[in-house]
Amino acid sequence: MAEAGIGLRRKDQGPATRRRHGLMLGCALALLPAAAFAEDAPGGTATVTPVVVAATPLAGTGVAADKLPAQIDVLTSASITAGGAPDALRALNEQVGPINLDAAAGNPFQPTLFYHGFEASPLQGVSQGLAVYVDGVRFNQAFGDTVNWDLIPSVAIDRLTVEGANPLFGLNALGGSLSLQLKTGFTAPGFEADVSGGSFGMREGNLQYGATYGNTALYVAASGLHQDGWRDLQSSDIENLYADLGWRSDRAELHISAQGAKSTLNGPGTSPVELLAADPKAQFTAPNAIFNRYGSLSVSGNFKVSDTTSVQAVGYYNDFRQIVVNGNSANDSPCDDGSGLLCDGDGDPSTTAGGATIPAFLGSSPFAYSELDQQTSKTHSYGASAQVTNTDQLFGMNNHAVAGVSYDGARTNFTAASFIGGLTADSREFVGPGVLLDEPGNNIPVHVGIDDNNYGVFASDTLDLTPDLSITASGRYNAIEIKLNDELGGDLSGDHRYRRFNPSIGAAWRATPWLGLYASYSEANRAPTPAELSCAGPNDSCSLANFFVGDPDLKQVVAHTYEGGVRGHFDVASGALSYDLGLYRTDLDNDIIFVNSVTLGRAFFTNIGSTRRQGVDADLQFKADRWSAYLAYAHTDATYQSGFVEAAGGNPAADADGNLTISPGDRFPGVPADQVKLGFEVRATDKLTLGVAAVGQSGAYLFGDEANVTPKLPGFFVVNLNATYQITPNLQVFARVENVGDEKYYTYGTFSPTSSVFLSQAPAASDPRSYSPAAPVGGFGGVRLTF
Repeated sequence: MAEAGIGLRRKDQGPATRRRHGLMLGCALALLPAAAFAEDAPGGTATVTPVVVAATPLAGTGVAADKLPAQIDVLTSASITAGGAPDALRALNEQVGPINLDAAAGNPFQPTLFYHGFEASPLQGVSQGLAVYVDGVRFNQAFGDTVNWDLIPSVAIDRLTVEGANPLFGLNALGGSLSLQLKTGFTAPGFEADVSGGSFGMREGNLQYGATYGNTALYVAASGLHQDGWRDLQSSDIENLYADLGWRSDRAELHISAQGAKSTLNGPGTSPVELLAADPKAQFTAPNAIFNRYGSLSVSGNFKVSDTTSVQAVGYYNDFRQIVVNGNSANDSPCDDGSGLLCDGDGDPSTTAGGATIPAFLGSSPFAYSELDQQTSKTHSYGASAQVTNTDQLFGMNNHAVAGVSYDGARTNFTAASFIGGLTADSREFVGPGVLLDEPGNNIPVHVGIDDNNYGVFASDTLDLTPDLSITASGRYNAIEIKLNDELGGDLSGDHRYRRFNPSIGAAWRATPWLGLYASYSEANRAPTPAELSCAGPNDSCSLANFFVGDPDLKQVVAHTYEGGVRGHFDVASGALSYDLGLYRTDLDNDIIFVNSVTLGRAFFTNIGSTRRQGVDADLQFKADRWSAYLAYAHTDATYQSGFVEAAGGNPAADADGNLTISPGDRFPGVPADQVKLGFEVRATDKLTLGVAAVGQSGAYLFGDEANVTPKLPGFFVVNLNATYQITPNLQVFARVENVGDEKYYTYGTFSPTSSVFLSQAPAASDPRSYSPAAPVGGFGGVRLTF
């Protein structure tokens, strides 16, 4: 249940609570001296299983993770299913230290994922700094590089790898990448089904079946989920179907995979703080819904040319359709000249199709005016990647070399329209008549065709100078072409081209089993997206529904990352202890962000100069036969390194000119400085397993407060419990309680135009701060059948 995957921040609490939290951290940290002592004992040998990862998005012959000069976290299908129904986002949020999630849209299955302060989000307007791949296929959507998490079938994930900056993962890998490998009949034979339900009207079912027939294998997975939600007008419906047909011989393996998915996600978004104080379930304006439809087909193969040389390749076609419906306060209101017409925000008469003016049709009715924004995108994506992997020795030393090429293309048709209507008094929902707005000066409507062509050439080599010392050098050349064609004859049309070679160099030294060191330098880039290129100037900004206009080119973003750390493992009594301590700094040139326009409710994309993300990640894990524990801490310092001025929007701390001045050193909104995660699992009996997972975050600045001049979103600390009971070898029941302490906390904060909408539950409201609340305490349970 992905509501557990929402970003968790530690709430400011009393001294007794802080002492209790400190005690828990102290107990976990006390394991460190014991580990050092155990390693000194004679005959001690580590029992940690080596982790092997792919050097590129294409899975081929892998490289031992401890040979690579990067921070790497791997989650298996068991981790994703731990304590309940399969949920990759929940597992990432609870188990990977530097990851946090927020819910700007107010829907738990539509989060923005942060890693080291970089984002991967389903929402347009977010600067996408992470690359996501599924079975070697780029999953970032072409139009805005967005990532729709609801379209990934968690039940079918075999392994999920989170890696720091690596140019081999192509565009958007500024801060790192997430690479998912899905199951096949070879890797996941057998039958498994689970059904579960619980709080907030949650109902979920997952089914998977894998089998081999000689050299052929079949895998099928299906999942369905419905949740009513815990807030007004909040609900989720998600369906996923995935199938893989595989064949293999002694020298080759071939897979044909297909997926279909659809979802309807209603999210109430953020609500003003005074409205939430009066009614914690209340939404601000409605409707707010996203409808996704997705289909994909891919063919992948691995051919062994010789004992040391192999070829990997994948080709794919995806079809993605999305409709976004968003109800907002209106920019149009009755003219003040007595004409009886509606006027836009500039005081000009509002117009509909054909240029006709619009009468102030509500008259003396109790309804206020409201605007319904609707955008539709249809994207056909296609591409292929191929690489050669060679493990011949070089100068008598072990060597792992990879070289390849890639192409990702897409054709997108984007349309957007706005309608003016009424707003209900209590629930603030849009109602008819729904008169179409046709105002070219305000960028309404929009119809644009977009062609994307991305080419890549890459190579990597890991050479073992000694059995314990490896150096890795890699590089990738990216060439990007983006063509926009305004179907309405406006000024959206344009042709944009970007080129960049990104190198990387690093070394990893395994001094002893309990001490390994690594260090690296790498570069990565991302090109401006079609969405950003079409909304790149203060005079022609776009609304929050992303209606676009033509503007000059933006510069591509380039990241320079320095990374280093220590890691190792020990034998401790009857178990094994592993640790990882990493440091990183990523400096970005020409970073792109979405800044406020002088027109309230509108913003635009712009290059703001230099930014920096730097920090430290510490991870400690212990595993024994009957119990395991982990502790992770992440400190993230995400700051602007160049100053700039932007319109304050709804931020009440504006200067006399209505602006905010951002200075070098100001922190990024939405990125908590400190995170702590800890978990414990024990097999209480041969049949009963109990677990606890806790996540805490410090406060973060609100989006729209890039100058850091208003209070932060409160931090918090949340505990989740889970249990499984194995009734028979084939039948298991599971239960999970989330937010055990019923903490009131928030995953996202910004500013809303409180004064422009009457709030019947809080009629005197004036505070523009607006939060997205997380779920209260919830209980869930289910049954799993396995053969």
